[in-house]
Amino acid sequence: QVRLVESGGGSVQAGGSLKVSCAVSGDRFSKDCMGWFRQAPGKERAWVAHITSGGNTAYADSVKGRFTISKDPAKSTLYLQMNSLKPEDTAMYYCAAAWGRSGCASNRSWYNFWGQGTQVTVSS
Repeated sequence: QVRLVESGGGSVQAGGSLKVSCAVSGDRFSKDCMGWFRQAPGKERAWVAHITSGGNTAYADSVKGRFTISKDPAKSTLYLQMNSLKPEDTAMYYCAAAWGRSGCASNRSWYNFWGQGTQVTVSS
């Protein structure tokens, strides 16, 4: 069984930074794709970034150059460093894992395990 637990969300002013984390149980942490998604009130859950088993990364255009996804296999933890935050980044942030699947994708259906989410609020 795989369990994902996010932490590190909070409130910050525009232009500030936050780093959210996702602790992952299970023995496949370094073998599969992992990603971050976000969902704002009244909107669909949207892909933010992902990282392959080999460490290759990809980002949504809206966060490119501001957000950085990374992972620490020794700690079985996924991270999302968010800089230059904007009010439109306000959302619930979810980590997701594509256990047992080859490669990464930006569509939600590719991911078969999800965390409970952590709230990020950016004020203007």
